Amino acid sequence: MHESAQQVLEHLHKNSQSATDTTPDESTVDTAYKQLVSRFDSTYGGFGNAPKFPSPHNLLFLLRRWHHTGDARLLHMVEQTLQSMRHGGVYDQIGFGFHRYSTDAQWLLPHFEKMLYDQALMALANIETFQATGKEEYAQTARQVFEYVLRDMTHPEGGFYSAEDADSQGEEGLFYLWTPEETKQVLGKDKAELINDILNIRSGGNFVDQASRQKTGRSIPHFTSTAEEGARHHNLTPDELEVRWQSARQALFEAREQRVHPYKDDKILTDWNGLMIAALAKGAAALDDPRYADAARKAAAFVQTHLVDKHGRLLKRWRRGQAGLPAHLNDYAFTVWGLLELYEAVYDVQYLKWAVELNSQMLDRFSDSESGGFYFSASDQSDLLVRPKEIYDGAIPSGNSVAAMNLLRLARITGESRLEIEAQRIGQAFAEQIKRIPLGHTHYLSALMLALYPQFEVLIAGSPQAHDTRDILRALQRQYIPNAVTLLRPTDTDDPDISYLAEFTQQQTGIDGQATAYVCQNHACQSPTTNIEEMLEMLRNG
Repeated sequence: MHESAQQVLEHLHKNSQSATDTTPDESTVDTAYKQLVSRFDSTYGGFGNAPKFPSPHNLLFLLRRWHHTGDARLLHMVEQTLQSMRHGGVYDQIGFGFHRYSTDAQWLLPHFEKMLYDQALMALANIETFQATGKEEYAQTARQVFEYVLRDMTHPEGGFYSAEDADSQGEEGLFYLWTPEETKQVLGKDKAELINDILNIRSGGNFVDQASRQKTGRSIPHFTSTAEEGARHHNLTPDELEVRWQSARQALFEAREQRVHPYKDDKILTDWNGLMIAALAKGAAALDDPRYADAARKAAAFVQTHLVDKHGRLLKRWRRGQAGLPAHLNDYAFTVWGLLELYEAVYDVQYLKWAVELNSQMLDRFSDSESGGFYFSASDQSDLLVRPKEIYDGAIPSGNSVAAMNLLRLARITGESRLEIEAQRIGQAFAEQIKRIPLGHTHYLSALMLALYPQFEVLIAGSPQAHDTRDILRALQRQYIPNAVTLLRPTDTDDPDISYLAEFTQQQTGIDGQATAYVCQNHACQSPTTNIEEMLEMLRNG
């Protein structure tokens, strides 16, 4: 039996009485925002000085804060950072994908390693910014990242490899660098002059060897002018320049493929695959591209086939037919994240069932029943002297931060109020640390905003394959609604599986055989509507 809302409030109040007065609250969110503003680089985007890391969870946090407050400065910070990274050397302009970090403030000189988790999180940041702004440039960046991952980082059975090294032939970045003479050999003199100009491939080069601090004569392709500026400079229209650039890029890519490639780390890690599943699923929904949903489904099947033991528990890594090592908190939290996004992309209830099952395992095996939060290792892992418990959001969000978000989303979907309590206990367990350094916990604070501010459950009752059902779901998926969960109750069966996972959906039906939206808060729903704009208006005004 689910707890009533009143019981939950009483429990939360009781816990807050015993918690320290530093329990994270809206003031903590506000402090993190102010810290990001103070560290924002208004010239090049990003935060702080060199080296600069992508840290996409900072951008996801700012987007949520913008959504709540309407403060245009926050959206500007996100957009300038994404644009600067996308145009800089930290992005592979020829073959796509993000390098690990920039050694300078301008996003020019990267450490050339490519990590799977960066591709996933940067794709998510660009997709959510596309949803928030409607600007195609962010959708295009996400599509290019997916192209790179599906082309170069995907096992034939669907899992995703971990990384590509920075070096080839013993030199960092050699695979990615160009001289004007090399581009002329590929493109011919006239085309190369145009491309060298817009990509800043110059005689003498711009790449500085980190060991010798000397220029090597090679250049990192990057943009320093807009498409409009470049087109005017070369007496072309932007469309003409784009056509020439895309033709040249493909030719340079094919030539680059003949070079010695960097080493590929072909381990398949459960946690990073969870992040990539989440990104592809979000992309499939927001960009209305079923290829990404297919890739996410295939990766989830890979995890289920190769990275689950005979007891239904996750394993940590797989390589060349061999799986092993006990899974950690991140493996569970990130996989649940991926499954939740996959459910909200394709509305196949098997993914929601598996997310609920893995979340239950995580609660049973990783939670600190006394102080709250989750240990990094499971209670039955006996080979460790200590069980660390962490929440700092570094290069990737922490397992506890992601778990907090998952718990809140699952609470809204299933009506299991105890999950909200577990999410609150994470904040209480790490309260002093989060309050002391809010900037280091932005993914957790994104989850906190989900708890602090109004949340929605949006239920669509309709036949899954019907045009009106697909239309209303697509309209939802294109929107930036970070404070909502969405569910589909199929109306072509009397006893759909979703009604067992989300009991509040049992009574919702379509109106006159049409796809119908129920916009709910705390599972109390407004009057149903078959009108898409009315549904969106309810969400805007809630």
